[in-house]
This record gives sequence, C-alpha cells and structure tokens, in this order.
Amino acid sequence: MSSSGSTVLRPRLLGRATVNAVVAVFVAYTLLPVLWLVLAAAKDRDALFSSDLLAPGGFSFARNLHDLFAMDGGLYGRWYVNSLLYAVLGAAVGSLVSVACGYAFDKYRFRHKEKLFGLVLAAVMVPQTVLALPLYLMASEAGLVNTFWAVFVPVLFNPFGVYLGRIFSRGYVPDEVLEAARVDGAGELTAYARVALRMLGPGLVTVFLFQLTAIWNNFFLPMVMLSDQDLYPVSLGLYAWNSAASVSPEYYPVVIMGSLLAVLPLVAAFVLLQRFWRSGLTAGAVK
Repeated sequence: MSSSGSTVLRPRLLGRATVNAVVAVFVAYTLLPVLWLVLAAAKDRDALFSSDLLAPGGFSFARNLHDLFAMDGGLYGRWYVNSLLYAVLGAAVGSLVSVACGYAFDKYRFRHKEKLFGLVLAAVMVPQTVLALPLYLMASEAGLVNTFWAVFVPVLFNPFGVYLGRIFSRGYVPDEVLEAARVDGAGELTAYARVALRMLGPGLVTVFLFQLTAIWNNFFLPMVMLSDQDLYPVSLGLYAWNSAASVSPEYYPVVIMGSLLAVLPLVAAFVLLQRFWRSGLTAGAVK
C-alpha cells in the first residue's frame, strides 16, 4: 500500500474509533443505572445499605417482590393498574385524537388554518408544569379534582402529537387516494376511517409510543390533582414511599423493586412496536 493510501486510511480509522468510543460512553451512561437497578432490586436491605451490590450473598429478589405487593395493603398493585389505565388508555385515545387533528390540518382548508396550527406549535414549547395550576383550577370548577378524570382528560390532548399527525398525513396519505375514495361514494368519515387511518398506521403507533412514555412518566399533574393514594400512578406512589423511607427504611427495597417493575411496560411497548415506530420515523422520506 502506498504512503498516500495509508495517510488517507489513518484518519478514517481514527474517526471511526472516536465515534465508537463516544457511542460506548453513551451506552454505558444509559445501561449502568439500569444494571444498578436490577442488582439493587435483587438484594435485601442489609446488602443494599452496605453498597456491595456485586457480592454473591444477600439475594432477596422473591422476598422483595412479595414485600412490594404486600406493603400498605397491596397499594402498589393498585398504582400499577392506575398507571396502565392512565397511560395505555390515555395514549390510545390521545393518539387517535392527535392523528385526526393532524389529518384535518393537512387535508382540509378552513379559515385561519395556519394561524391555528401556529398556536399548536406554540403550545408544544409550553412546559407542562406551567399548565398544572390552570388545569387544577379548571378541574376544581368542574368538580373533578381528586378523581380519575382529573389526570386522564388532560393527557388526551397533545400538541406535539397533532404536529406529528400532520407530518404523517402529508407523507403517507396521497390526495389522489382520497379523491378516488370520494369518487366511489365514500363520505369524509368513511374515507378517513377506512382509507386514511390504515395508511397512518405507522404514524399512529409512533404518536402512541411518544404519548405512552410521557403519560407513564407523568408526575407533576397527578401530584397537583390527586390526594387519594388509591388513585396514584406508580410514579407518584413510589415518590410517596421514597419520602417515607427516610423515617421507615423498610421502604427502600420495595421502592427499588417497584422502580424496576415500572420500567417493564415501556420496554415491552417499544420491543413489540419498534418496527412500526422505526418505519414511522421515516415518514415521507421517499417523497
């Protein structure tokens, strides 16, 4: 190999090694907390406080799991069901609403359409914590504070999902297909439900996954709206237990085990729906 060829090859190898090193650092940054959580969830309280998680003894996974669902009369199981209702049902309904709104912004003409869409984009940049107090006051006027609906209804409306819905509609649903459906006698609702919605499947799954993650990790809104522990989601319930652990150390192992179980639905959702999500992220790439 000539010296000029080796000179060109050396920067390429150096650049590839640098990229691999950066990727390895980010992978380690992501996986090390998960590894710590798995090891800590399998240890009893004494091993947990000794900070020797890699020691061969002190394993108490089954006991920690039993204590988790037995603590405070089985509150964790109720919190888990609440989170599934808030997140799965809320994300399913919310993604349908968001995609339908995005489809309407893309395919229909109406007065001040772009101005209204500009308001949607502006709402994307508003932090959810800023909206918590106005939402609380509205829920108080409606008599919904400390009810299931006080948390469920606000999560159905997602400005970022509307934005994604418009992008997916533009990339996946050709106007010619809708015109052909209308010529065949289909009404607007029929054309959307039977033609457009099927084409929007990958986009719908993508919005669902984003919304599922946001609702499952939602903490501040339930903290503002709820005072009844029976209505808590997992995030707020574990926070309450973690606050009590400073006085009652027996809560520490169950908080760690509960945190490990709280990760599983999101992992399962991404594993099961990743092929739809991956194709959804490339919406409109061909066009």
